Amino acid sequence: MQSPYRRQKRHHFWKSVGSRPADTIDLAHLYQKKFEIGLDRGARIATAGSCFAQNIRRELIARDCNFYDAEPAPEMLRAARRQDFGYDLFSARFGNIYTVAQLRQLAERAYGHLPGADACWHTHGRYFDPFRPTIEPDGFRSVEEVENARRSHLRSVRTLFEKADVLIFTLGLTEAWRDAETGVVFPMCPGTAAGEFEAGRHVFVNYDVADIVRDFEAFMAIVGRVNPSMKFILTVSPVPLVATATPHHVINATSYSKAVLRAAAGKLYDLHDTVDYFPSYEVFTSPVFEGRYFEADKRSPAQAGIDRAMSVFFSQHGERGVLPEPDEEDLARETIRQKSEAARARQQEFCDEMKLEDEFVDP
Repeated sequence: MQSPYRRQKRHHFWKSVGSRPADTIDLAHLYQKKFEIGLDRGARIATAGSCFAQNIRRELIARDCNFYDAEPAPEMLRAARRQDFGYDLFSARFGNIYTVAQLRQLAERAYGHLPGADACWHTHGRYFDPFRPTIEPDGFRSVEEVENARRSHLRSVRTLFEKADVLIFTLGLTEAWRDAETGVVFPMCPGTAAGEFEAGRHVFVNYDVADIVRDFEAFMAIVGRVNPSMKFILTVSPVPLVATATPHHVINATSYSKAVLRAAAGKLYDLHDTVDYFPSYEVFTSPVFEGRYFEADKRSPAQAGIDRAMSVFFSQHGERGVLPEPDEEDLARETIRQKSEAARARQQEFCDEMKLEDEFVDP
């Protein structure tokens, strides 16, 4: 009887992939969609997660997909300032959602099931929402302003969960800080973007695979009660950690974090028919691509990598997602592209995690 490997195809063997020049590697089998998402039927596609999710949003818009923005910027706010205030980044004004624990607690706060959801930080005479500490660059003038903005935001979040057809969520980090008294999880360590760090109360956590799977399933259960037909596509951010709170080298900490996130995404894919995994992480990080899809800082995704990853995604999800050749673009398409590139050039400004660089002190 033949070995089962004799029935495998060329793309199942490293020899047929790793020996080829990076630009010629066939990615046709890298991603096989698990389900239809209905781009050609106008399905509402929502995005959330780490900074890398901003790239997915931009590409969906550039390809005329029905990107769902449940919390658009007010008309009075100039387009050039919208991202400074947390708009035009994701499908609602929730800022970066780096961990699945944050995502679960966002759903819990939206539907009124989370103790400590009324927390507020006071810093230098201004007030900040600890769950979105950077969406008002100078903070709010009062606790009442924080609460009013939060109520409006959570209404938009409920609308998003109840009306979106697909949520694309980018898993970014395993490291987080939480309040030991209430259990709430923050996107940033208190005392960095805002707030004040309190030893003993603010505790470090580094989530493992079981934690992430449990939290995402809890999130799915909450959303499932209001939108049972929603589907989920998971990605893993290829962006290394800015800094680690563990005692380990940042390279080791990044390796652990990404391995855990990738394993959790794979487990959720295996367990749930409504969860797909899109391997954008592999496009950036596989050694066959020789690191060419990162910028010179070896951290920021290069546009060539984003383009290649998204071409793989849209090759599985319909011709609607295929951009015409540049010489066929009309003026409107060119305008969209230029705006997208301008926003892309400013991407790091809208990654909360980058504020950790301010904590670096060269001994």
